[in-house]
Amino acid sequence: MSSVSPIQIPSRLPLLLTHEGVLLPGSTMRTSVDSARNLQLVRSRLLKGTSLQSTILGVIPNTPDPASDAQDLPPLHRIGTAALAVQVVGSNWPKPHYTLLITGLCRFQIVQVLKEKPYPVAEVEQLDRLEEFPNTCKTREELGELSEQFYKYAVQILDAVSLEERFKMTIPLLVRQIEGLKLLQKTRKHKQDDDKRVIAIRPIRRITHIPGALEDEDEDEDHDDIVMLEKKIRTSSMPEQAHKVCVKEIKRLKKMPQSMPEYALTRNYLELMVELPWNKSTTDRLDIRAARILLDNDHYAMEKLKKRVLEYLAVRQLKNNLKGPILCFVGPPGVGKTSVGRSVAKTLGREFHRIALGGVCDQSDIRGHRRTYVGSMPGRIINGLKTVGVNNPVFLLDEVDKLGKSLQGDPAAALLEVLDPEQNHNFTDHYLNVAFDLSQVLFIATANTTATIPPALLDRMEIIQVPGYTQEEKIEIAHRHLIPKQLEQHGLTPQQIQIPQVTTLDIITRYTREAGVRSLDRKFGAICRAVAVKVAEGQHKEAKLDHSDVAEGEGCKEHILEDAKPESINDTTDLALPPEMPILIDFHALKDILGPPMYEMEVSERLSQPGVAIGLAWTPLGGEIMFVEASRMDGEGQLTLTGQLGDVMKESAHLAISWLRSNAKKYHLTNASGSFDLLDNTDIHLHFPAGAVTKDGPSAGVTIVTCLASLFSGRLVRSDVAMTGEITLRGLVLPVGGIKDKVLAAHRAGLKQVIIPQRNEKDLEEIPGNVRQDLSFVTASCLDEVLNAAFDGGFIVKTRPGLLNSKL
Repeated sequence: MSSVSPIQIPSRLPLLLTHEGVLLPGSTMRTSVDSARNLQLVRSRLLKGTSLQSTILGVIPNTPDPASDAQDLPPLHRIGTAALAVQVVGSNWPKPHYTLLITGLCRFQIVQVLKEKPYPVAEVEQLDRLEEFPNTCKTREELGELSEQFYKYAVQILDAVSLEERFKMTIPLLVRQIEGLKLLQKTRKHKQDDDKRVIAIRPIRRITHIPGALEDEDEDEDHDDIVMLEKKIRTSSMPEQAHKVCVKEIKRLKKMPQSMPEYALTRNYLELMVELPWNKSTTDRLDIRAARILLDNDHYAMEKLKKRVLEYLAVRQLKNNLKGPILCFVGPPGVGKTSVGRSVAKTLGREFHRIALGGVCDQSDIRGHRRTYVGSMPGRIINGLKTVGVNNPVFLLDEVDKLGKSLQGDPAAALLEVLDPEQNHNFTDHYLNVAFDLSQVLFIATANTTATIPPALLDRMEIIQVPGYTQEEKIEIAHRHLIPKQLEQHGLTPQQIQIPQVTTLDIITRYTREAGVRSLDRKFGAICRAVAVKVAEGQHKEAKLDHSDVAEGEGCKEHILEDAKPESINDTTDLALPPEMPILIDFHALKDILGPPMYEMEVSERLSQPGVAIGLAWTPLGGEIMFVEASRMDGEGQLTLTGQLGDVMKESAHLAISWLRSNAKKYHLTNASGSFDLLDNTDIHLHFPAGAVTKDGPSAGVTIVTCLASLFSGRLVRSDVAMTGEITLRGLVLPVGGIKDKVLAAHRAGLKQVIIPQRNEKDLEEIPGNVRQDLSFVTASCLDEVLNAAFDGGFIVKTRPGLLNSKL
């Protein structure tokens, strides 16, 4: 038997009070230091001390008592462990604290406490003599071979001063633990399938017969999960580069203790890697006839958009590895851009995933966070692929024109790599840090306008305009899709309610004025709710009435009119009877349910005096008609503009007045005093109604000129004419955008003639045929042609005798 010299410790030791566990000689533990006494000890002894003696502490197990005063020293356990501070790590968040890595040296007994503040210091007596018993060596070595865990023992074992006494207490427990580990190891060797759970007799989990014993950590179940994760990595079809990264990370994971924060992060990363659809895809349905029927059934009109989808299907038939196109549907709200994306996925037989980008202002939402950050996660692209489980879904990037920008980066710039067909086959998410192929994904973006989309991003997408609907298209959409949907949602049937097409037209023209059909859908919902009340009341009355009493009322229809007079109802029908079905919705019913009409045709009334003209404007919500009003009064030649106008529109107004002043003699335009100088002692006020709405753009130039010409000539502009076009100082009319939406707005307002720039004549091909038949178009290349079309009989003013001579 060999002997070991006893370890000599100082006779006076600073005491570190810890409640995180019991430190035994020869073991190592981490403990957090956040109390005032322990903080003072660390700062005074460990951070300022330079000798080895200053790093030796006395560690005393302590159970904090909530009822005790924090200023008083709590009762101390009489036995402690002398420890060596190996590492000190400090932090100020959320409050100042230190983390110590300490190793136990030997036991000691407190003789007396020498001082309590700023930290306790005690006179101690060393207890250990570290003599080994040869009978215990074999047991200790066998345990070390079978178990990789550190076992913590209770305070009573710490109190056992005699080494022989301690071994008598612990060896029976160790023998039982070894037997359990042997049995577990033997069971695992005969395991045939890694996916099945091992049912084995677990080693003892808790030392129950020793008071205060701590529970051992069970890592077996977690170990089985890691084995299954490793098998998934081996059998996955991920690329070689990704596979190498996963193999490296799983090796690191096996060596990590579960208590490390990086353990959970690494495991989540590996689980994501094996769940991603690296090579899993769906097979496209390439039957063009069936696709055409499906698109026509789901969506009325939208011919250009459906044509592009069918073209993609046709090319896919000829070339299987075609890269997914990057489409961008641009149009006003409510025209069906998002629902078309769903129909495209349904037509192709692909999975569909929608990513809402409105208000996103962090590039990490697209590219993901780096794994060095707390709470890191992949971006929405990779997370969407994990959700759908295939690598060729249809991704709808909704509201791409409403992306923000902040200190966290520009998400629109992050989308450049995603939406570039030449780059997205090698897309790298910051969280994955390996390339993923996005070339088979069909990306569809939606936007209300291209004005707010960065040019570089806009260049990577194929723009498909989705304009607003005509009145005829809205009627078809209402009776094919909206009304059946609302009836189903409200529990009604066609046998209970009828909405004729004439009523639908009244709702479109008098209660909604929009490019899409969302408001129209809400109006149908309001009608169905009102009818549902009548039907429910009728069912309640039928339960109380005898069927023989209501036989005379069969075949009768009722309008939903609260103010209906008894004379309008069949005299043979009891007023208490329920309404007969179906309930017919006509204009009187609309007025009773929806209230008075919101939009009345006021065009002729607004143009009943000189100085008013109708323009056409484009907004993200679709086209709209816009009135321009002008008045003049005595003044100093000032031009006032109101109506929340942008700089471009203000410049158009100045261009218009300058052109009219330079051509006043040609058109015999004079001010109130008869002078050709239109601003001589005259102020002009131009107003654009709907003052709460911001307006800008150059297309109102021709309208402003016509309005001012009407003001100074005293002639009325035709009440059925609307116009749009940019002007120059020389009187030319330049082309503008949004012609289709503007023409549809004029058609909705009941106008008959539209003046457009000559260079926009090609855009008339996109106008539906029925709209072109209802409207007449005048294409103008200069302002002379605009004025001649805007006034009855042309804009030719006869010269009054002596006018020119008197002016000269």
